[in-house]
Amino acid sequence: MTNLILGDCITEMQKMESSLVDLTVTGPPYDKLRTYAGTLDWNFDIFKQVANELYRITKDGGVVVWVVGDATIKGSETGTSFRQALYFKDIGFNLHDTMIYAKNAVFCYDPRNMRCKQAFEYMFVLSKGKPKTYNEIKDKPVKNAGKMNSGNKGRDSIGEYRHKEKFLANDYQARFNIWEYNTGRSATPDKLAFDHPAIFPDALANDHIISWSSEDDLVFDPFMGSGTTGKMAKLNNRRFIGIEKVPEYFEIAQNRIEST
Repeated sequence: MTNLILGDCITEMQKMESSLVDLTVTGPPYDKLRTYAGTLDWNFDIFKQVANELYRITKDGGVVVWVVGDATIKGSETGTSFRQALYFKDIGFNLHDTMIYAKNAVFCYDPRNMRCKQAFEYMFVLSKGKPKTYNEIKDKPVKNAGKMNSGNKGRDSIGEYRHKEKFLANDYQARFNIWEYNTGRSATPDKLAFDHPAIFPDALANDHIISWSSEDDLVFDPFMGSGTTGKMAKLNNRRFIGIEKVPEYFEIAQNRIEST
């Protein structure tokens, strides 16, 4: 099931049932860091309405992945992302993890602001209670893969290390919470998506969908944009609801998802 909606996300979320969604993966139009088509109203009061609706429609054990960054204005970062994370906590979400979306292919120095170039965004993983699903991604190469290693079994009651055990190291271990992705023209093979100013890497949406949901779960994106979350939900056999306010972006998302 895929349901794509052209309209305002708050108005459309208010029509949705409570405790409906298993996983939301989205990136709001934060700090006006991109120029979007059409009229875009976005401020903290509007954010609070979105956050409250997300809490209402998320199932117990469900997860919201909120991908955001901060503008630098007059030499100071706005801190909007942290204000949003704390508000999510105030209304009942757990801040389950503060993850980093590290961007490849960016310059290391920003001469305008006398600082390093911004090369990451936050991925706040918010859960309604304990997450009901977590599928660990194990693709981080192990340094001593295929070799015998030894490790202690912890300390005994007087603080002495217990005897060591030998084990064969696996080829891969679980990722840490800094995930690195290609951006720009390397973010997706879909040329159609580049007509949107702020596309998600396909792999970012894919990895969160795999991590926090199961097949036939309902994935949601209230700021559908170019449709990346919907595309990857469909490829991973998840149901999907997406909302997009701007008609030209809705058409991009619709074409990408329907052709998947």
